[in-house]
Amino acid sequence: MRKSTDRPPKPALGLAWRLFTAMSLVVIAGAGTLLVSALIVARPVFHSHLDQIRPLVSAPAQAHVDEAFSSAVLIALSVGVTAALAAALVVTWLVARRVAAPVAEAAEAAQRIADGDYQTRLRAPRFGPEFDGLTTSFNMMARRLATTERTRQRLLADLAHELRTPLASMQATIEAVTDGILPPDPTTLATLTEQSERLHRLVGDLSAVSRAEERELNLHPVLVWLHEAASGAVAAARPQFDAKGISLTAEGGVSAGTVLVDPDRLAEALGALLDNALRHTGTGGVVTVAASRHDDRCRILVTDTGEGFDPGQGAQLFERFYRGDSSRTTSGAGSGIGLTIAKAIVQAHHGQLLGYSDGPGKGARFEITLPIAGRSALP
Repeated sequence: MRKSTDRPPKPALGLAWRLFTAMSLVVIAGAGTLLVSALIVARPVFHSHLDQIRPLVSAPAQAHVDEAFSSAVLIALSVGVTAALAAALVVTWLVARRVAAPVAEAAEAAQRIADGDYQTRLRAPRFGPEFDGLTTSFNMMARRLATTERTRQRLLADLAHELRTPLASMQATIEAVTDGILPPDPTTLATLTEQSERLHRLVGDLSAVSRAEERELNLHPVLVWLHEAASGAVAAARPQFDAKGISLTAEGGVSAGTVLVDPDRLAEALGALLDNALRHTGTGGVVTVAASRHDDRCRILVTDTGEGFDPGQGAQLFERFYRGDSSRTTSGAGSGIGLTIAKAIVQAHHGQLLGYSDGPGKGARFEITLPIAGRSALP
C-alpha cells in the first residue's frame, strides 16, 4: 500500500510578520542605496579636491591620504548603516505589531460572535480614524446582532404561544368527536373551521410582515393627494366605527400636499391604525384622522380617545407579537403584528411611523410622516 506523500500546508505568516518583512525590505533597500551612492559619489569628489593640492603633496602622501579616506568612508558608512538598519528594524517590528494587534483582536472578536457571544465588543485602538471607524462599525454590528437574536428568541416563544391555543382547541375538539363526546355536527365543524382559519391568518400575517421588513413589498408608487388617501381610509372603516358607536372624522385638504406612494399599501397601513383605534376605543369615543404638511414632510395623524398606553411603550408597540397592559395589537385575528406591518410599509416608502400617548386612559396618537413629492418625482 503506497503511503501518501501529501504534506500538511505550512502555516501562513501573520499580518505582523508580513508588515515587518515588507517594511524591512524597504529599510534594507534604502540602506543599500545610501551605501552605494556614498561610495560612488565620495571618491570622485574627494579626488577633485585632492587634485587642487597635488603639486604641494608628494605622490606617496597622496596615495596614503586616498587610502585613508576610502577606509574611513567605508568604515563610517558600514557602522552607520548597520546601526541605522538595526534601529529601523526594531522600530519596524514594534510598528508592525502595533498595527496588527487591532486586526487580530477584531478577528478574534468576530470569531466569538460567530460562536454566539453577541456581547463581544472591541476597544477603541486609538490608531487613527480608519481603525476607530472599523471598531465603531463592528460594535454597532454586534449590538444589532444581539438585538436580532433577542428578537428571534422572543419571536419563537411568542409564535409558539400563538399557535398553542388554536392547535389545542382543534386537538380537543377532534378528541371529543373521536370519543363520542361531541357530535360531528355543523357547530363542531364550524369550531374546527374557525381555528384553522385563525392559523391561516397567522401564517399570512407572518409572511406579510417578513416581506415588509425585508423590503420585498411589490410597490407601485404614484402621486397621491394625502387628504384623499386619508379620506379613503376613513370611508372604508366608517361602517365598523358606526356599528360600535364611535365617531370617526377626517380632517385636511389640498394643502396637505402630495406623496409618492403605493395607494393600496398606504391604505393597508392606515387600515391597520384605524383597526387598532377601533379595538382600543370604547363606545362614544372619538377617532380623528388628520392630514397636514410641515415643510418638506407630509403627516397623517390618527388620534383616538381610547385606552392609551404607557409613554415608555411607544417603540415596543411595533415589535412582533408585543403584549402590554394596554397592548395595541392590530391584526384582525389579534396576532399582534398589525402595527409591525404598518410600520414596515411606511418605512418602505421612506417614511416614519411613531406612537404617542400621555398614559393609560388618555388616548393615543399614531403619526405617519412621508416625504412630500411633486410631479417631477414620478419615476
